[in-house]
Amino acid sequence: MIADEVRARVEKAIVPSEVTVRGDASRMDIVVVSSAFEGVTRVHKQQMVYAAIAELIRDGALHAVTIRAHTPTEHTGAP
Repeated sequence: MIADEVRARVEKAIVPSEVTVRGDASRMDIVVVSSAFEGVTRVHKQQMVYAAIAELIRDGALHAVTIRAHTPTEHTGAP
């Protein structure tokens, strides 16, 4: 399943990470929570995730994605 492949690629590329993937190849929502995003701009966070799945997009296995990338603090809203 494409969602499992996306999750595996992102988890391998961004360590440590908690990855949630919903949807199918035509429309996929990806949420990534990682301390690797500390001090990184929102654009760079998305670029990191896109880099992990670029081959799937390029090959046409994955068409449209929405990426939400957060640090653990951003995700939980903790101060």
